[in-house]
Amino acid sequence: MPDHSVLALGDVKLQSGKRLDGAFLAYQTYGVLNADKSNAIVFNTPFGAVHSDIAWMIGSEMALDPNKYFIIIPNMFGNGASISPSNAAAAQAQERFPNVTLYDSVVQQHRLVTDELGIARLKLVVGWSMGGQQAYHWAALFPDMVERVAPICASAKTSGHNYVFLDSLKSALTADPEFRDGRFYGKPERGLRAVARAYAAWAVSPGFYHDCVYQTLGFETIEEFLVKAWDANMLRRDPNNMMAMWWSWQHADISENGRYGGDIGKALASIRARAFVMPATTDCYFTADASSREVEQMPNAQLRPIRSVWGHRAGNPAQSPEDLKFINDALRELLNA
Repeated sequence: MPDHSVLALGDVKLQSGKRLDGAFLAYQTYGVLNADKSNAIVFNTPFGAVHSDIAWMIGSEMALDPNKYFIIIPNMFGNGASISPSNAAAAQAQERFPNVTLYDSVVQQHRLVTDELGIARLKLVVGWSMGGQQAYHWAALFPDMVERVAPICASAKTSGHNYVFLDSLKSALTADPEFRDGRFYGKPERGLRAVARAYAAWAVSPGFYHDCVYQTLGFETIEEFLVKAWDANMLRRDPNNMMAMWWSWQHADISENGRYGGDIGKALASIRARAFVMPATTDCYFTADASSREVEQMPNAQLRPIRSVWGHRAGNPAQSPEDLKFINDALRELLNA
């Protein structure tokens, strides 16, 4: 039995004006929707993850408690569960997959929540990394619907510095000899290993390595950590899905649409939801300073920095009890506000 549901979307017109044929949205729900449909939460997926990868954040001991809330995890386009290069029809598969924005994903998620599930208001939208970028999109695109929002280690608009980092990953992957004439002819193992090493440097902080935190995870040396954690994780990924998600990440911008016309200040000011914005103080992707500047432009937001040596990974604290407690406590406070 599949561990998720699928909403057939038909042919979808994308923000670019192109068409995504036979689109579908994979999603999973946890808990029970109450009678007045007031307990719904959307929990968005980050880069490279599907619903089952983040479901560990849901539980009776967690802030995202399925005994209290009806929690929806919609998979973003390109992640391998919803329509992606790896599972699209042949005419749009692999390198032929059209570029999709987070706007495209969130608009179809809204269709799932409203048309399919019949929910008019959301108690909370939350997500880490690209999941947090989608949460920002939800709050800006549907300000009357989203009551609370919690972007964790994320941004409302991808910065130039972040864009260049992502371009370096794309360059490393496509430098593999299996990539020729704009497509992958085989598994780009060398490119995937190069990407893994770049991520290993950026995803955690310098202090993580200085303090030998990897040893608390069972790895005696940095090389063992790189090979068994980072290489192994990256080698299982589909390269075309990664390219699609990187493009979406590079072009993430809550204001780049007809509603806001590229005015990021206007988009941030439109967010009515009570917001806890949670950057990690050592995050190299989405800096706490950048999050602070976004919070200053939001009418009902608080900056709640995660003081952690884990860098960007502080926002996905499966291996950091301190960071997990901080995030859970903040989400509980936000939900009870």
